[in-house]
Amino acid sequence: MQPNLFTTMRSLKLIEGCKATQVYALNNNPSSSPPPPTTSLREKVLQHLQDHLRVNSIRSKSSRTHQNAAVSLDSLLPHGLPVSDLLEPRIDPSLKFVDSIEKLAEVHRRIENSSQLEKSEAFLEQCAIFRGLTDPKLFRRSLRSARQHAVNVHAKVVLSSWLRYERREDELIGTTSMDCCGRNLECPNASLVSGYHPESVYDRCLCSRVETNGGDCVSECSTSEVDYDISFCIGDEEVRCVRYKIASLSRPFKAMLYGGFREMRLSAINFTNNGVSAEGMRAAEAFSRVGKVEMFPINIVLELLTLANRFCCDELKTACDSYLSRLVKDLDGALSLIEYGLEEAAYLLVAACVQVFLRELPSSMRNPNVVKIFCSVEGRERLGLVGHGSFVLYLFLSQIAMEDDMKSNTTVMLLECLVEYAVEAWQKQLACHQLGAVMLERKEHKDAERWFSSAAEAGHVYSLVGVARSKFKRGHRYSAYKIMNSLISDCSAATGWMHQERSLYCSGKEKLLDLDMATDLDPTLTFPYKFRAVSLAEESQFGAAVAELNKIMGFKVSPDCLEMRAWISIAMEDYEGALKDIRALLTLEPNFLMFNKKIHGDHMVELLRPLVQQWNQADCWMQLYDRWSSVDDIGSLAVVHHMLANDPGKSLLRFRQLNCQKAAMRSLRLARNHSKSDHERLVYEGWILYDTGHREEALAKAEESISIQRSFEAYFLKAYALADSALDPESSKYVIQLLEEALRCPSDGLRKGQALNNLGSVYVDCDKLDLAADCYTNALNIKHTRAHQGLARVYHLKHQRKWAYDEMTKLIEKARNNASAFEKRSEYCDREMAQSDLGMATLLDPLRTYPYRYRAAVLMDDHKETEAIEELSRALAFKPDLQLLHLRAAFYDSMGKSAEAIRDCEAALSLDPNHTDTIDLYNKTREPQP
Repeated sequence: MQPNLFTTMRSLKLIEGCKATQVYALNNNPSSSPPPPTTSLREKVLQHLQDHLRVNSIRSKSSRTHQNAAVSLDSLLPHGLPVSDLLEPRIDPSLKFVDSIEKLAEVHRRIENSSQLEKSEAFLEQCAIFRGLTDPKLFRRSLRSARQHAVNVHAKVVLSSWLRYERREDELIGTTSMDCCGRNLECPNASLVSGYHPESVYDRCLCSRVETNGGDCVSECSTSEVDYDISFCIGDEEVRCVRYKIASLSRPFKAMLYGGFREMRLSAINFTNNGVSAEGMRAAEAFSRVGKVEMFPINIVLELLTLANRFCCDELKTACDSYLSRLVKDLDGALSLIEYGLEEAAYLLVAACVQVFLRELPSSMRNPNVVKIFCSVEGRERLGLVGHGSFVLYLFLSQIAMEDDMKSNTTVMLLECLVEYAVEAWQKQLACHQLGAVMLERKEHKDAERWFSSAAEAGHVYSLVGVARSKFKRGHRYSAYKIMNSLISDCSAATGWMHQERSLYCSGKEKLLDLDMATDLDPTLTFPYKFRAVSLAEESQFGAAVAELNKIMGFKVSPDCLEMRAWISIAMEDYEGALKDIRALLTLEPNFLMFNKKIHGDHMVELLRPLVQQWNQADCWMQLYDRWSSVDDIGSLAVVHHMLANDPGKSLLRFRQLNCQKAAMRSLRLARNHSKSDHERLVYEGWILYDTGHREEALAKAEESISIQRSFEAYFLKAYALADSALDPESSKYVIQLLEEALRCPSDGLRKGQALNNLGSVYVDCDKLDLAADCYTNALNIKHTRAHQGLARVYHLKHQRKWAYDEMTKLIEKARNNASAFEKRSEYCDREMAQSDLGMATLLDPLRTYPYRYRAAVLMDDHKETEAIEELSRALAFKPDLQLLHLRAAFYDSMGKSAEAIRDCEAALSLDPNHTDTIDLYNKTREPQP
C-alpha cells in the first residue's frame, strides 16, 4: 500500500444515498403545455451559459492552464428545467406500514411463538419489513437468522446464496461462485445437507477437508471372491450378480427375484429391453455390494439414476443424487445437469444446479436458458414438482431483477411467479405491491392499479398510494384525491407519506400545507424539500432554493437531491458547486443518469470541468485535507471522485468513498480488485467481511495481511474489529498495542488522525485520561477536527466542564455538519442551554435520537407524562429506534400501561433481540401483578 495516500472515510454518515431514483420531471415539450413560471430563469441560465461558452480558456489557480472544450448549448440544456408541477415522489416498492412499531412487535411475537419448522419463514417476514427501513444491517441480521433456522435444502440454498449476494462477491476478480467464506452459514456444500441445525451454522465448515479420491471404492469393487448366482443378459453381454444383493436394491427387484415370478427360478435373466446398458448393470451390481457410486464415470451415474427411478431403488437414487450434486461447480455444468435432475426428480442435483444459478447472480439471469428454467410455465412446474419452487426463491430473484432493471420483462415474469407462490397475507401484500410498482414504472397504469388494489385488499394500506397514483396517471385526479383524503380522515395517526401523496392532487396553499405537514410528521421524506426548492427556483430565489435542499442534505444525502442542487447551482452561476455535487452523486450512483435519465453524470462532469478551476493531484490532496478538517462529507467525496478521475487505478482512493452502505461495499470491491499486492487485497477483503457481519473472518484476513507485511491498514482493521465488542482490560491493552503498531507504520495524516482518535477513545475507557488527551491533541494537530469531541469528553471526566464546553464550541465553529457537536455540547451546560443546543441538533438532523430522549426525560421529571410519550412517539413515527422504544416502554411501565410497554419491548427486541435492558424490562412487565 502507499501509506501517503491510503485514507478511509468510514465515519461519513450519508444515509440512504443509494435508494433514491430520479429527482424530478422535466419540461421536455414546452410547446404542448402551458408555459411554466420559469421563463425568466431559463432565459437567465441560457444567457449566462452562452457568455461562458464564448470564453476561450479558463485560467487555473494551479500551475497549469486548461483549454475550454467545445461545449454546445444543447448538450448543457437538452431537456429544459425542472418544473414543480411535474414533480412526484417515488413509490417505495418495499412494505410500509401506518404503525411500524406495532408491526415490528407483531413479527417479534410470531418469531417467539413459532415452532422450529416455522421460524425461518417468520424471520423471512421480518426481512421483508427491515428491507423498508434505512439500516441494511437489520436486514442482513434477519436474513442470517432465516438461514440459521432453515430446515430443507432448498431454503438453505436460497438463503445462503442471498447472503453471499449481499456482499456482491461476483464483482471480486479471481473469485468463483462456489468459493466458501469458511462458515456453514454460507457454505455451498453445507447448504446441501438437509435437517435443522441452528446451533452449527456459525461453525467452521468442512470444505478444507481432503476429499476421498475413490481408490478404496475401486478395491472394494473387486469380484475375485464374490459368489455369483445369477446373470442379467443385456444384448450379447452377460452381467454376473448376487441375487440377494440385487434384490436388496428395491422392492420391485425383490419381488422379481424372490416373489414367485418366473425370474425367481432362472439363473440367467434377459434384461435387454429395460433401458439399461451392460456397463450400467455392472455398476448397479457393484453398488449392491459396496453402496457407493463415486468410482463410476458421470454418464454411468446418470444411467444408474434412471435405473433407480425405474425400479424404485431409493438408496441407489440417493447415492447418485448426492454424488452428482457434488459435481456441479459452474454455470455450464449446472445447465447441462439440471435437465437430468428435473427429469429424474433428483432433489439434491437440482438444488446444486439452482445454487450455482443463484450464486452467479445477477449475470446468470442474462442467460436465456436460466431465465427459461425460472420464468417459463414449464420450468416453474418442473421446479415445483421436484421441490424447488418457493416464495423465498422468487423473492430473492425478483429483488435482484428490480435492482438490475425494474422495467424489464424478466422482472415482471419473476414477480408474477412471486404472486403465484404467495400464500400468507404479508407475502400477497409484498408480491402484489411490488408488481404494481413495476407496472407503474412501465407506464402500464391500469395493470398497476389492479395490482396495487390487490395488495391493499390483502391488508397493505400503503398500496393505496399506488392506487391513487395509478388513477392520477389515467386522468382521474379527483378520484386519487378522494382516496388519500379518505385515508387521512380514517386514520387516527396520519403519516407523512399520506400527506405527501395527497399534495400531488391539490394545488395552491392546500398543497403547501400538505407538504409542510408531511415534513413535520416525517422530516426524512425528500419530496417536500425538492418541491419547495423548485418552486423557489421558479421565482428566481436560488439562494433560498439551495437553503431548502440543504435542510435535508445535512442529514440525508441522496443522488436526486444532489442532482437538483447541482442544477440550481448552475442557475446561480456556481459551477464549482454544481460540479462538486455531481461528483459526490457519482460516488453514490456511478451510473446515474441526469435530466430525466437522458445524460450520464460523467458526461455532465466533462461539460462542467472547463468552466471551473482545474486541480492537479497535489491540489486535490490539499482540498481533501480542508474538506476533511471542516467535516464536509459531500465535499470530501467530490474531491475523491476527482482524484480517481486523475488516477482510476488507485484502489486506496476508492476506499475513501465509504458513505452509504451500498456505495461503501462497491468501493471496497473496487479497491480490492485494484489492489497491487496480496497484503493490501486481504485488508479490503477483511473490511468486506466485517461490514457484512463476519467479524472473525475479518480478523483472520487482517492477521494474514500482517503476516505478509506490516501495514497501518492491517493493524487498524484488526484493532477496529476487536474493539467492536465489550472490551475487558486485557483486550483493551491488546487494542492499544495494535493501534500503536498502526501508528508506527507509514500512512497519511487523515488516517493517522482517525487512529489517534480511536486510540484516545480506548484510553478513556481504560481511565487513562492524560494519555487520551495527548492522542486527541495530536489528532487535532493534523487537522482531525472530530478529535475536539474526544478531548471534550476527557475534560468532562476531569470535571473541567467549561473546557469541555469550549472544545465542543470549537467543533461547532469548524464543522460543516455539526448536529452531533450541538448534541454533545448539551452535556456540558445547564438545562436551559442544553435544551437550546438539542433543539438545534434536531433542527439540523432530526434522525439523532438523543435530543428526543433528553427532552422526554425532562418532561417525565416534570410529571408531564403525556407530553413525554408524545415527544418519543414523534421520532418513532419516522425512525424505529431501539433506545427510543426502550425508553418509551419504561415510561409506559411506570405509568401502569403494561400492554403498551410490552408492545414497545417487543418492537425493540425485533431490532435487537439481545438488548439486555429491554429483555429485563420485558420480563418484568409480563410478570403477573400482585
